[in-house]
Amino acid sequence: MVTELRQFLGEMKTYPGASDDLIARSEAELGMSLPGDYVEFLRITNGGVGSIGKCKYVIFWAVDELAPLNRDYQVQEYVPGFLVFGSSGGGEAYGFDTRRKGWPVVRITFVGLDWDEAIPMGESFAAFLKQLYEGEG
Repeated sequence: MVTELRQFLGEMKTYPGASDDLIARSEAELGMSLPGDYVEFLRITNGGVGSIGKCKYVIFWAVDELAPLNRDYQVQEYVPGFLVFGSSGGGEAYGFDTRRKGWPVVRITFVGLDWDEAIPMGESFAAFLKQLYEGEG
């Protein structure tokens, strides 16, 4: 899984991976366990900025930013069950639909956060990275 995730990072600016302790503290603050493939990603890079594959720009938040930034954006007030982990850098939030089994990834615009505007981006975090890498979505 780690090799597969690394291949999608390409030219991104990555950061040192998150420790298991930091991930556990962040999960406790969120009140939920994060998906396994996303945790593996966080162990590789705790956030990142840049292009994936065919010029898909993305900003991944550090694990310790998840709870504070989701609170600041009032995500649960507008789209209960959505956990934002990053953005396109152009007004679109990427996050997990925690209401569904497996926590698929969706894209929703920050302006007017609404489930009716959600666009599926992958049935898992790894599938989401692959979709971006291949230039889809």
